[in-house]
Order: sequence, then structure tokens, then C-alpha cells
Amino acid sequence: MFTRIKRVRTQDKTYQYLQVVESVRTGGKVRQRVVCNLGRIDQLPEGRVDELIHALTRVAQQPWFSLRELGEGLHLPSARTWGPVLAAERLWKEAELDRALRRVLEGRQIQFDLSEAVFAMVLNRLMDPCSKLGLMRWKETVYRPAFEALQLQHFYRALDVLAEHKEAIEDRLFARMRDLFWLKVDLVFWDTTSSYFEGRGPEGLAACGYSRDKRPDRPQLLIGVLLTEEGYPVAHEVFPGNVADGATARYAFETLRRRFQLGRVIFVADRGMVSAPLLEELEAAGMEYIVGMRLRRSPVAEAVLSQPGRYRRVDPQLWLKEVWVDGLRYVLCYNPERAQHDRAVREAVLAHVRAQLEAGQAKALLKNRAIARLLKRLPEGALAIDPEAVRRERRYDGKYVLHTNTGLAPDTVAQAYKQLWRVERAFRTLKSSLDVRPMYHWTERRVRGHVMVCFLALVLDWMLQRKLRDAGMTASTDLVWQDLESVKAVQVELAGHAFLGRTEPQGTAYQAFQALHMALPPRLQPLVVPKNEA
Repeated sequence: MFTRIKRVRTQDKTYQYLQVVESVRTGGKVRQRVVCNLGRIDQLPEGRVDELIHALTRVAQQPWFSLRELGEGLHLPSARTWGPVLAAERLWKEAELDRALRRVLEGRQIQFDLSEAVFAMVLNRLMDPCSKLGLMRWKETVYRPAFEALQLQHFYRALDVLAEHKEAIEDRLFARMRDLFWLKVDLVFWDTTSSYFEGRGPEGLAACGYSRDKRPDRPQLLIGVLLTEEGYPVAHEVFPGNVADGATARYAFETLRRRFQLGRVIFVADRGMVSAPLLEELEAAGMEYIVGMRLRRSPVAEAVLSQPGRYRRVDPQLWLKEVWVDGLRYVLCYNPERAQHDRAVREAVLAHVRAQLEAGQAKALLKNRAIARLLKRLPEGALAIDPEAVRRERRYDGKYVLHTNTGLAPDTVAQAYKQLWRVERAFRTLKSSLDVRPMYHWTERRVRGHVMVCFLALVLDWMLQRKLRDAGMTASTDLVWQDLESVKAVQVELAGHAFLGRTEPQGTAYQAFQALHMALPPRLQPLVVPKNEA
């Protein structure tokens, strides 16, 4: 049924009639039948049509409002962030994390929604990281009705569950990601980072050690992450802050051997990360590896650098030489651009050293190990630049040595090692975007649960990055999460009716919804209020 303007032409004039008509089928043809004739438009009293429309709204199945009612009775109680919630929920369900959490709770009685509590903490890591106490305020700023029932105790109890079932959740996630994204697991990478505590931290976990945060005054812990070639975080572990980096690599090896049923795997780690005994264990287990080596004060590295032979140029910034020493295989890599940078840095350092020596500030130079190795003590006790030490340093310009037991071509070995940047990027995300530091938890179980939340956020962030890449988008996930915040849920109340409105996406938000194969919510839809709130 619809309105129609019927034009009737006389000899000298045309009249317009307002009619209500409907389409009917007669004799196999669709015709219009007049339901009601409202009269000539020019003779209708002013406002009569509006009065008629308003009267019809009383019997309409959907609510209709006049401009006057909109102006007088419109109420907008809230406008909350919605876009990141929708995107994270999509990734959460694709990863089947809700199922994984239900699985670990089989046979246990928990009086709150564990999945929602964990989802809230992970979403907060992706959006606006804060303390667990701050979560109670933050959850009021996002549109997720299920968050309303969450209490502070639920977040702390959820951390305990995550710490207890960490490995089971990681294993299930890894299996799901292999099916979902056809993960390549020929190469695995391992590295560690540190994160400090505010206060003493939990006994047995918080300890003083080498701080990458430049906070040696604070107790810390170490976090190790195992990643695939494509940057997917397979597993993580938390270590006391005074554990050496090399000792953590054994955990990575044990994790691969015990938990994940993989075929051929090449273990890749940075220089200083693995020890000779660990390499022997890898060999005994039949695992291949590519590891970096320390150049200075290493007899093997000196032997590799001293080997004769010409470099093979792979590309302008990568020259390679394969070297065998005592039956072991090494790949000597040279980067001309890096060599030029190293020379420039050394010349700047030497200029600074000369100025300090002339100013009588020699003792201060010994506090810096990199500078101290360029100095020598003269017979009279004074310090001077050691030409021989400078010559030795010049040999290292732009070079690094890789040790491997694989049969891969030298250029493949070098390219695999260079992919360690994915680990470094993951750590930058973990420590900045996901804000794992500083930590305020006082028990070891809560700390491990907190790091597990950050790990899950890292998984969702990786999933988003992969989907953006598959959709041809080059925007960073940081930018996309920010743009998604432009999509807000606006609650609208009018004449006893409640609606949910949606703001328009800005920036990359719309493309992100497309990459996730999601439709934007309707601009306006009826809001169903729970009975206990009605």
C-alpha cells in the first residue's frame, strides 16, 4: 500500500488528488486499486496530512515519530565504543577461544562467564591497556552488554584459570591457526624480553638482571616467545628476571619436542641465545638450527673471519661466504651499507675519545665497555687509543656469522636468520601496544595469567594483521584498532521506545570490516532491553 498523486486534466486546468492505493493482480495483470481518496491537494487544510500520519502511527507495528516529538522527547543516554568490540569478537570466535575456555572448565563450577572476563581483558590490551582495577571503569566506555555483569573478582579469578591451563589453551590455539591460515612451521624463532615490576614483585619470579627497559633498579621477569616464520606466536614462557637468555632457549627446544607434533623444524635464534650443550641436544634430537654467533672474543668466529675465499653477492646489501671449521658449517655475511654505518659510528666514537683524552677525562671512558676495548694503557700509566684494537674492530664492519647444521643454501640460511625481525616486532607490540609493563601483580600465578592475557591479545593482533594483508591493506594494526573506535553505539530513547544507533566508520575502519568479512551493524535498530532492566 502506498500513496499516489492522481492528475486530472480539464479543458483549462489540471487538478491533483491524493490517493491511497494498493497493487492487486487481476486477470494475470497487476493493477492499482484506490483504497482511499483524500481529496484535492490544493484544498486540503494545512497540517491535515501531518495529523493523518500522526494518527496512523498509533496503529502502526513499527514506531514513527514526528519532528516535534523528536525535538521534545529524544534522549541519548550513552555513546560507547563499538567497532573494536565487534572486530575482536569476530577474531575471538574464529580462533575458537570461547570453546577453548569452555573445554578447560569441564567439570568445574564457576559462577561467572569466564570467556567474557578473559575477552574483556584481552580487548582492553588491544584498545587502552590499564590495570585490572581500571578495567571496571574502562568496561563502561565500550558497548558490550555482557560486560555489565563482570566484577573485579572475576578478572582476578580468570587470571588464575589462564595461568593453570596456559599450555592447553596454546596447544588448541596452534591447532586452530594451522587449520585456519595454513601456517608454515618449517622455521621457528625464539627470543626473550624483560618487563619490570612496580614494587617487589612475586618471590621466586621477580629478580634483578639485565634490563632491556633501562631500569636496573627494578626487579623484573623474562618473557620468551616462540614464533613461526609468518610471525604467529606459538607459545610463550615466563622466567625469573635473573635467568640468562641462553638458558631460556632450552625451554623452546623442549616445547617443540614435547608439545607440538611437527615435521621438519629449523630452530632460529640470535647470537648468545644458545649454548654449545644445547646445540648438542638439538643435534641429538635430529633438529636443525640456524644461530647467530658472537664475533668478538670467539676463537671460532676469528677462524671464520680468517678463512680465505671470495664473497658471493646475493643482492646489493648481502654478500655471503660459506666456511667450514673443524667439520662445522658457518655462513659469513657482509652488508656494505651496514659496514659504512659501522665505520661512521666508530669514527664519531674515536673523535669523542680524543676530545675526552685531551680534556683529561680518561677515567670516565673506562666505564663504557665498547670504548674501553679501543684503549690501551701507556707505560707511564696514561690512556691512549690502541691502533691495533681499532684495526681489529674494522674487521667486523658490516659482518655477522651464522652457524647451521642444515643443508640449506647459504642465501636461504641468511634470509631465514634475517626473519628474526618478526620476533622483535612481536616484542615491540607486546611491550608497547599491549603494554605488558609495568606490572602491579604480587603473586606468581597472577603475573603468569596477566602475561597470558597479553599473549592472547598478541594472537588476535596477528590474526587481524594477516587478514588485512590478505585483503591487500598495508595499514598497521595499531592504526586500524584506532580507526575502529570511530564506530560507536549510541543508545536512543524516544516516547517509551529504545533504539541502538551506529556512527559512521572513519579512516580504515570500513576496509577492516570488509577484511574481516563483516557487515556493519544497521544505522538504527530496536534495542531489546533485558527484562530485569525493563
